[in-house]
Amino acid sequence: MPGLPQMRSLDFGGRRALPEAFYRRPTLDVLHDIIGKVLVHTVRGRRVSGVIVEAEAYIGESDPACHAAPGPTARNAPLYGPPGRAYVYLNYGIHYLVNAVTEAEGFPAAVLIRALEPHEGVALMRRRRGRAAIDDAGLCRGPGNLTVALGISEKLNRAPLTHGALTIEDHGLPPRVLAWSPRIGIRVGTTPRWRCFAADSAAVSGPRSRR
Repeated sequence: MPGLPQMRSLDFGGRRALPEAFYRRPTLDVLHDIIGKVLVHTVRGRRVSGVIVEAEAYIGESDPACHAAPGPTARNAPLYGPPGRAYVYLNYGIHYLVNAVTEAEGFPAAVLIRALEPHEGVALMRRRRGRAAIDDAGLCRGPGNLTVALGISEKLNRAPLTHGALTIEDHGLPPRVLAWSPRIGIRVGTTPRWRCFAADSAAVSGPRSRR
């Protein structure tokens, strides 16, 4: 993507949760590398997971679309905290959205997970969504739908993504062809091309074009 710094994937290998070092980097680097990783939620020993195929970056107080734009508040405090933690909030009083906090502690930034390809626990996802007829690609299409499917709520706000119930793992999956576009579903900060997605995925929640 023109105008972005060179991005190099970190090879942590294996099927294990990504370490904090993965997130303690420039947010756009994390955004690039998080596509193809696996978001996992384990409840009472049952794993439900999906391959991340769409995400967006929100970076700093100068980004009008970032929750940190007004400065530190009780709500956005996780953005200023340690990297590699979850920032989970209720959006418009309807759905929870899940983000991975990035950069150094004290600098507010995160990657919003927008869509997943179901990987494990598809039957449980379907029950949670209450959508028996929906195809697999639609189960986790959209940031609100994926939290319902994975059973993610505000109880996981500030949870570490490096271990515990909610993790992001590297399963060594083949790299995806990536595309970039402006962020979607917002009214301000629409110029930066800070939305990254797997160009070939039917689970992507927005346009699969490089607008």
